[in-house]
Amino acid sequence: MALQKIMQKIFLTTLVLLTIGINLKAQDTLPAIAVKNISGKIIVSWKNNYGAYISNINIQRSTDSLRNFTTIGTVLEPMNRENGFVDNRPGGEKMYYRVFVAFEGGNYIFSKSKKPVKDTLSTLPAKYDEPEKILPPAPKGFVASKHIYTGKDNHVVINLPDAASKKYAVKFFDDNGNALFELKQITEPYLILEKVNFVRSGWYHFELFLNGETEEKHKFFIPREEKANKH
Repeated sequence: MALQKIMQKIFLTTLVLLTIGINLKAQDTLPAIAVKNISGKIIVSWKNNYGAYISNINIQRSTDSLRNFTTIGTVLEPMNRENGFVDNRPGGEKMYYRVFVAFEGGNYIFSKSKKPVKDTLSTLPAKYDEPEKILPPAPKGFVASKHIYTGKDNHVVINLPDAASKKYAVKFFDDNGNALFELKQITEPYLILEKVNFVRSGWYHFELFLNGETEEKHKFFIPREEKANKH
């Protein structure tokens, strides 16, 4: 089973990289984006020519092309020249996607909203199907942070209702204290980081900063995923 999971992850990673690479060859740079439906997964991709100015990029979706957008994820390395995001669980075929780009100094832009276009590449493999999962609860007695915690599907939620008016940043660490990555100038009140960004199950620590000062040090737990037993 371990080998099957590894092969599935390799397949999905290869599929995403291939798709993003194809999209980037045919699209304009930010604020233009490409949005494709590849075997039921939505790939949002773009090029970045802004140089050392971008502090944050959030991906948003809505059933309306003009309003009611909700942030569904954030990019860990917003300065990468070629970048993208995968929506593994799109809310339906009528969704629109856009990106919010925040620059150092407080300026920002939104891309135009786009609906996904169906993939037409006949060389792509068959649809990737995730196995059914049983997600164990967090360890008994653990009290999670109200700001950063594991939410639905055990993705990591950053919940900062006053983020737009304050200057937040967060650093993540593994259970041994090794630094993983940092998010600077968080401006959205609600962000979701997919659990694949943390590589494996287990405990992770974070340090939340407000105006450069430590606001909170806490941790969260990502359970191991197991395939459901069928009889």
